Amino acid sequence: MSLVAPTLEAFFTLRLRAQKNASPHTVVSYRDCWRLLLRYVQETTGKAPSELCFDDLDAPVVGAFLDHLEVDRATSVASRNVRLAALRSFFHFAGLRHPEHAAVVTRVLAIPAKRADRALVSFLTPPEVDALLASPDLTSWTGRRDHALLVVAVQTGLRVSELTALPRCDLNLGTGAYVHCTGKGRKDRDTPLTRKSIAVLRAFVAERDDGPCSALFPGPRGEPLSRDAVRKLLTRHASNAATRCPSLRTKSVHPHVLRHTCAMRLLEAGLDLATIALYLGHEDTRTTMRYLHAYLALKERAIARTAPPNTAPGRFRPPDPLLQFLDRL
Repeated sequence: MSLVAPTLEAFFTLRLRAQKNASPHTVVSYRDCWRLLLRYVQETTGKAPSELCFDDLDAPVVGAFLDHLEVDRATSVASRNVRLAALRSFFHFAGLRHPEHAAVVTRVLAIPAKRADRALVSFLTPPEVDALLASPDLTSWTGRRDHALLVVAVQTGLRVSELTALPRCDLNLGTGAYVHCTGKGRKDRDTPLTRKSIAVLRAFVAERDDGPCSALFPGPRGEPLSRDAVRKLLTRHASNAATRCPSLRTKSVHPHVLRHTCAMRLLEAGLDLATIALYLGHEDTRTTMRYLHAYLALKERAIARTAPPNTAPGRFRPPDPLLQFLDRL
């Protein structure tokens, strides 16, 4: 067995779990990255993963692997950079344990993250939200579950991972109703619920007889819904809702769009960025700034306050009170 195999095992067991106490999502993401890389190297070189040395994972190989992700697997630039971050974390660790391979490690760490175009965030308008919420069939249990899930997602702006992980015991429908979740970065937060959300959730929870720690939005066997299941049900309901609201046909409706929709509603209601960041669980308000770019009404108000070109500057003069009275008649 070469040096790469025991170093990789130590990276996952010692560095990620013992020293950094990384979240399960981080461990799974890093694991998937290394699965892809090791299989790619095995297919291109014929060398078994347990026999690889550091020279087999030099910068040209890693660069070719990143190109393979983008070209052959149609991975986005953002996902490509996530994979690169996982590799960098390992090579930082390997450089401390094996300084004799510092040259290989340094060249891999010098691979830059790729810049990507940043499109405006996509969100749903109020008529589109109404059409989407009206899509589930409320005569079936599955339809009532989907309706409750969509109502909570649009109102709270929870991430899909936060939504699917909710147990019933984290739902408080008493005075000052709220839902408690453990969000990104393992940060706890409480999100208040509106009257509509409370009414929908009360009716949905009342017809169930499972335990308080069961999944709030369960699948057919009582297990929490997966991300793919939420994505599929949302795609199905968006397709049905497009018959009532044709503008939905021009939009790619995925779970994060509901989070964007919640953020835009808060922004249109006049909330400041710090409050919206707190509501959504953002670590930095700079993340919330992107909603300002998509808020066209704010830009229109800014334009309305400016003077048109070729206008002579002057002082404001209030109208004559008598003429103002006559104008109002």
